[in-house]
Amino acid sequence: MSDTPNSTDSVSSLADLKNLTAAAPAAEAPAASDDAAPVVPSAPPAPLRDREVDAYGRSYATGRRKDAVARVWLKPGSGKIVVNGRDQEVYFARPTLRLVINQPFQVAGREGQYDIIATVKGGGLSGQAGAVKHGIAQALSKFEPALRGAVKAAGFLTRDSRVVERKKYGRAKARRSFQFSKR
Repeated sequence: MSDTPNSTDSVSSLADLKNLTAAAPAAEAPAASDDAAPVVPSAPPAPLRDREVDAYGRSYATGRRKDAVARVWLKPGSGKIVVNGRDQEVYFARPTLRLVINQPFQVAGREGQYDIIATVKGGGLSGQAGAVKHGIAQALSKFEPALRGAVKAAGFLTRDSRVVERKKYGRAKARRSFQFSKR
């Protein structure tokens, strides 16, 4: 009887499992022959996802935040961002909103390398900026699947599902009561 495990071996403790896993690669290794090709160290593993690009070399994604929905097209370029036919400095006048939009590029280390064309509907400017950010992060991970880990770790691929609470009847707002009058 040999030390190599077979299918009838049973595992009763973690030590047995360790012995099985250590012996398994040795048992599965084929015998070397003269005509076999030499084993070459493999390259880094390929990304698990395929690159999604249309006929024009663009990557498309939809971003959402609050009531805003953004359709985003990403393509290699000089870093120009166009939102609803206007430049980002014109559409998002506040610097904080422009900073929000550029966050996925900063995390991925790709500032100024991609052009963005986005159309946004619904919500206010803050929600629209968040929707464009979500769309850019999605499109960036589709264009370069290797960047998905960095963008996901920063939390940009997850839709921020917080929305405004609805107004209830018998209340002034969602939770605020009407002013109480004793007399």
